[in-house]
Amino acid sequence: MYTCCRYYGLEGLAGHEGDASFSVEVNHFTFGPGCLREAGSHARSLGMKRIGLYTDKLVRDLPYVATVKRSLEAAGCSVEIYWECEVEPTDRSFRAAAQFAIDGQFDGFVSVGGGSVIDTTKAANLLATYPADLMAYVNAPIGEGRAVPGALKPHIACPTTCGTGSEVTGIAIFDLLSHQCKTGILSRHMLPSRALVDPDVTHTLSPAIIAANGFDALSHALESYTARPHSAKAKTYDGFDGAKRPMNQGANLWSDMGARESLRIIGQNLVRAVNDPSDQQAKGAIMYSALIAGMTFSNAGCHLPHGMSYAVSGLVRDFKPPQGYPQDQPMVPHGMSVVLNAPSVYRFTGEAAPERHLEAARFLGANVSDANVTDAGEVVAKKLIELMRAVNFPNGLNAVGYTEADADELAERAFPQQRVIKNAPRDVTKASLAELFKGAMRYW
Repeated sequence: MYTCCRYYGLEGLAGHEGDASFSVEVNHFTFGPGCLREAGSHARSLGMKRIGLYTDKLVRDLPYVATVKRSLEAAGCSVEIYWECEVEPTDRSFRAAAQFAIDGQFDGFVSVGGGSVIDTTKAANLLATYPADLMAYVNAPIGEGRAVPGALKPHIACPTTCGTGSEVTGIAIFDLLSHQCKTGILSRHMLPSRALVDPDVTHTLSPAIIAANGFDALSHALESYTARPHSAKAKTYDGFDGAKRPMNQGANLWSDMGARESLRIIGQNLVRAVNDPSDQQAKGAIMYSALIAGMTFSNAGCHLPHGMSYAVSGLVRDFKPPQGYPQDQPMVPHGMSVVLNAPSVYRFTGEAAPERHLEAARFLGANVSDANVTDAGEVVAKKLIELMRAVNFPNGLNAVGYTEADADELAERAFPQQRVIKNAPRDVTKASLAELFKGAMRYW
């Protein structure tokens, strides 16, 4: 039985320090095989004529860019292609992409690629529309946290991976090179105007990419479902100015729906999608679950696994990602850096919201009939470890080059990610973060 309203304490909330209300921000999306061919129609409806099309070197030679470009040109649009987006983008690559947008004087943007390409396009659109130094818009306390002034130019997002959900979020994440950690920009104005989500793109994804993408989507849903409820988070705005309510407002009744469905789909399909490349139905299901989970976490927010992942990615030394990712430099793929922390985290957070943790484990397919509330965190952890082992995923942070001696430095880099860390159902300190990293070193 769902905890539903009991988790939010909505009865008698008057005078409570939390926010009794929640808002939902979603954009227009189309899902289905072949929908990339609709790009021109959507561009025309948005009034786009001169378009900056963003992609990366891994995607530019696949058929998807050509399909989208052909559709845009058939609709009467002129198109200039920028293919220098980086997988795991940096502040340097964001600024270069923004300069292309400024020089091009485009009236709209199209992104064709994974979350890195879509995030890069969001940042380029922002900096071309409202010029400022990148750090002005970056989340505080790392950046100034300046609000995006208003609407951006139209942006049609066409994802070619199946995990980030960036096509339906107002978030752009990047590596801040000077800090050796990830951070980002968050604004409802950065939601793409349209998303064209074509499951046919999964045909060209390697099993390793599907695994990392699938775990990213799983984490979006699981973190949203176990996040601190909106009704227990102190308001960050005065009075009844709901326009200032943050998008990542905490778990809410609407985000719960998406989280439950996404977890159910991933639990049924992730192992099949990774281990059987011919199973197109399973891969398409992961693509759809990522879309749902993207809308879910955009409106609820992630918490500790994501906050910790930014340090894991930023401090990487010599780990080379699996086949399908660029091999020219060390990198821990995002979905991998997230889920490697997750079992350790849920063992810690389980006591704060045990019913939610048990429900989430059941949605993923775990047998919870004999479990009680004291088992909640361990039940979730064991299910995640089971899935990781089933797709031959790395065994904890040791497997990507870290040891317990790195825990304090990882915690130091992760702790500034207060936007997500404060969304966790339990408070953490740097010391407790270090213990969580130690608990994530090896699982089996």
